[in-house]
Amino acid sequence: VQMEKQVVDGLREVFQSRSRPLQYRKQQHRALHRLITERQADIEQALKQDLNRNTYNTSLFEMISIENDIKLAESDMADWAAPRPVKKNLNTALDDVYIKPEPLGVILSPIASWLVGNAAVLKPSELSEHSARLMKELLPLYLDKEMYQVVTEGVLETQELLKQRFDHIFYTGSSTVGKLVMEAAARHLTPVTLELGGKSPCYVDKNCDIAVACRRITWGKFANCGQTCIAPDYILCEPSIQDRINLNSFQEFYQKDPKSSPDYCRIINTRHFDRALALMNECTIALGGESDRSKCYIAPTVLKDVLPHFKIMQEEIFGPLLPMVTVNGLSEAINFINAREKPLALYVFSSDKMVIKRMLTETSSGGVTVNDVLMHYTVDTLPFGGVGNSGMGRYHGRHTFDQLSHHRACLVKSFAMESLNDARYPPLTAARLRKGTSNCVL
Repeated sequence: VQMEKQVVDGLREVFQSRSRPLQYRKQQHRALHRLITERQADIEQALKQDLNRNTYNTSLFEMISIENDIKLAESDMADWAAPRPVKKNLNTALDDVYIKPEPLGVILSPIASWLVGNAAVLKPSELSEHSARLMKELLPLYLDKEMYQVVTEGVLETQELLKQRFDHIFYTGSSTVGKLVMEAAARHLTPVTLELGGKSPCYVDKNCDIAVACRRITWGKFANCGQTCIAPDYILCEPSIQDRINLNSFQEFYQKDPKSSPDYCRIINTRHFDRALALMNECTIALGGESDRSKCYIAPTVLKDVLPHFKIMQEEIFGPLLPMVTVNGLSEAINFINAREKPLALYVFSSDKMVIKRMLTETSSGGVTVNDVLMHYTVDTLPFGGVGNSGMGRYHGRHTFDQLSHHRACLVKSFAMESLNDARYPPLTAARLRKGTSNCVL
């Protein structure tokens, strides 16, 4: 318990004793860029050990994204951090009126989104043990270790960490744990950003290019062995479309035996392997279904005629299982989605503009991609985050900066034109009030 308190108190002391000019923040960004460039092989090896992920997938899903985020922040940080003038009223026409973004203080985060002037405790998931260990080893070699500290302990230590007072907590994971994080944060009135996932539906309309849709869904569902927070969780379609959906693209992507494919990952550990495999118990397998517990391997699997009450439809799958649920048309699909918790992502495949419009108008989700999956995440000008049970807050690019900054309202007046203020000083009279109204003082 003492260790967690010492870490947070130490960071707070450093944060309060230092200024964090723009140049310092840029130096930290460059240092992070050096880390991922110079130690790319080590990062790839850790992800290979954790997920059986190969070099190309690591570049696609991690390195390129992080590098682009760093470059964007470095090029635009000055604009983001600059005072933001706002519209004045008549009473402040001669004054300085602006919003001043400021670092919040000490934050708890699983990702490097805190490089906006905050001090931070970086808490990677203990499930990705090799990646977490590498992060703890490498970050102090590149970043300011007085401002950024990595904590890699387990559940009990994390619970103690959550008892400390932070100025912001950023958590990504399940809704169950998200509620515990929010409960802990509430004791200190600490704001939170929660990115929680959920069951992201994928509606396949009868009017669409089915072949292209299947190819894109296959890629988005089985990337990282289904372990992405915005993977399409299940397909909604009419019965006639279910028979036309052919996700044999995975044979093109991962060969006839995905187990031997260098591009196909593994489940993170045996506990999650058992959980995912148990979700198939009631289901009819259309494709795939093979598994090997000793290798945490589950083949890309498509399940047909899945009913809403099946266990697989009660929780986020977070694995390579894709159920197909049939509905009688668009209205029933919309009702199905709206009867459940709001998802982190929503996917719609259709060539019909009216179908797309109704889906966008009559449902709610953290984000949406039409005629593709996952790709809204790659647009750094779009905010990424959940709504309702799928989370709160947003990040990516400038949205990260704004989320982890305090927007301070600033009014700087001069001592001139004091007579205009008479209307607000006692003793108040009708004449003074009329004068004040005419001057728009009150």
